[in-house]
Amino acid sequence: MARIAIIGVGNMGEALLSGLLRSGRQVKDLVVVEARPERARYLTETYAVLVAPLADAVENADVILVAVKPQHVDAVITEAAAAITASDHSGEQVVVTVAAGIPSAQLETKLPAGTPVVRVMPNTPAQVGAGVSVLAAGRFATDEQLDEIAALFKAVGRVLIVPEAQMDAVTAISGSGPAYFFLMIEALVDAGVAAGLTRAVAADLAVQTMAGAAEMLLDRLEHPDAAAAAGMDTAAVQLRAMVTSPGGTTAVALRELERAGLRSAVDAAVQAAKTHSEQVRVTNG
Repeated sequence: MARIAIIGVGNMGEALLSGLLRSGRQVKDLVVVEARPERARYLTETYAVLVAPLADAVENADVILVAVKPQHVDAVITEAAAAITASDHSGEQVVVTVAAGIPSAQLETKLPAGTPVVRVMPNTPAQVGAGVSVLAAGRFATDEQLDEIAALFKAVGRVLIVPEAQMDAVTAISGSGPAYFFLMIEALVDAGVAAGLTRAVAADLAVQTMAGAAEMLLDRLEHPDAAAAAGMDTAAVQLRAMVTSPGGTTAVALRELERAGLRSAVDAAVQAAKTHSEQVRVTNG
C-alpha cells in the first residue's frame, strides 16, 4: 500500500488524513509534516500519526501531498525536490498539490526531471466526507498514478478528472462554491426573519431545504437510467420546473430573483473568481 506524506495539515490536510483513516488506510502508511508544535501535538494525540521533518517524510513516501497555501508552495517544493533526489525510489514518487492557481508545469520545473505531478482542487465539504475533488494530471503522471490519487480523494467525497486548462474554472465553481451556498443560506435566513420566523426556525428550514434539494440532484446524477425511466431529468432546470406551479408562489419568487439579476450576479462572481485564480498562477509563476 502506498505510503503518504501530507505536508501542511490545515483544514484540508486534516480532512484528507481523517478520511483516509476512516476508509481503512493504516496509520503506519501515513506521515505528516507540521511546523507548528501545538498543531503537531494535536495531530499525534488525535490520530496517532507520525509527525516528521519534511526531508524524512518525503524520502520514504510514495505520494507527497502538498497542502500548504499557494504562497508557501515554492519553498516546500524546493525542499521536497532535494529529498526526492535523495530518495531510493526517486522518479516513482507522485507529488500532489491542492494549492489554487499553481500549474503542474511550474512544479515540474522545480522537481527532479520526470517527477509525476497531479493537481487537485478539493472543497471544504471534504471535512465531512461530502466534498468533490477535481484532479488534473501533469505531463509525467500516468493513468495508473492518476487513478491511485483519485482513490485517495474518494475517501473525502466524489472525484472528477478534467484537463488542467479547466482548473481555474473548477476553482471558481467548486473551490469557492461552498461560500456562495453559505451566503445564500444567510440571505434566506435573514429573509425568513423579516417574514416573521424566529432565526432558529428560519435557519433550520433553509439548511434542510437546501440539503434536500441537493439530495434530489445527486439522486438523479447517480441513477440517470432510473430517472429517465421515471420521466425525470438530471438537470436542475427540470427539478426547478417540478417545484414551480404556473402562477404560484414559487413562480412569483423566481420572477423576483430573475428581476434582481441573480443569474448575472452568479456569472460575475464565477468569472471574478476564475480571473483571480489565473492571476495567482501568474503571480506565482
